[in-house]
Amino acid sequence: MTDNSFDAEFQGEAILEYGDSDFITLKPGAYVKCAVSGDTIPLGELRYWNVDEQEAYKDSLIATARWRELNAVPGK
Repeated sequence: MTDNSFDAEFQGEAILEYGDSDFITLKPGAYVKCAVSGDTIPLGELRYWNVDEQEAYKDSLIATARWRELNAVPGK
């Protein structure tokens, strides 16, 4: 019997701290969730995030829509 407890740490959801051009892994894992859609994003495919909101986004369309939402001028 093999103890795979080390491998199990890297199979769940990761917790990241997003920086301007990279991120720091706070809790190891295989994926993060898109802040808008809730879809799973494998870490190797993560390309879009918001540093100020500390949110990950599945793709550029979702990231752009979220940026517009966050930067909307009230009353317009």
